[in-house]
Amino acid sequence: NANAYQPPNLDHLFGTDIFGRDVLARAAHGTVTSLIVGTFGALLAVMIGTVFGAVAGYFGGPIDDAIVWFFTTIDTIPYILLVVSFSFIVGPGLGTLCLAIGLTSWVSHCRIVRGEFMKHREREYVQGAQALGASHARRIFIHILPNTFHLVLINFSLGFVSAIKSEVILSYLGLGVKAGTPSWGMMISDAKLELSREVWWGLAAATIFMFCLVLAFTLFNNALRDALDPKLKNR
Repeated sequence: NANAYQPPNLDHLFGTDIFGRDVLARAAHGTVTSLIVGTFGALLAVMIGTVFGAVAGYFGGPIDDAIVWFFTTIDTIPYILLVVSFSFIVGPGLGTLCLAIGLTSWVSHCRIVRGEFMKHREREYVQGAQALGASHARRIFIHILPNTFHLVLINFSLGFVSAIKSEVILSYLGLGVKAGTPSWGMMISDAKLELSREVWWGLAAATIFMFCLVLAFTLFNNALRDALDPKLKNR
């Protein structure tokens, strides 16, 4: 292919790969993959963590003990090993990746939500709702959860960044997206052989795009925390 491994130029700002494909276009399409995995993976983790944390923190007792034992057991296993094992068993794919990240990254969020519900369940507004005959579900989801929702949003943003990193690592190992799907992890994996030929632009493009996206969401998370955290508002 005459267009293979062209260095960066005016027509191809990040050069071309072995098949003559524009590296900038591959990196841009990899952004879409990362956004999908980050959004759905973090959303699933936040939903699971919120439900388990709310139930454990609100009811306490044996229910709390059982949920704490469950997430403590999961937390003893390194997170990335859980994701790798799940992806290896089910097989690579975008949907599998979102599911694997969501089902293995909810523990920290569950612990935070549980602590907040334990603080709120004895407060006056919850006791007032109980006196008016509000059900457990209403007290959990209508009265307490809105007062902890800033933590849900902040943890979603943090989980989004973590999911992107997991997708890159798994795709690099060949356990993430399927072959042919644009991914920064696949680009970095391809760069292992390309660097020996002094073809550095594929690695540079994936690294720059990943750095910019992670930096943007880190700054967004800091701004979100400053705007929503009541403790910071009162300073």
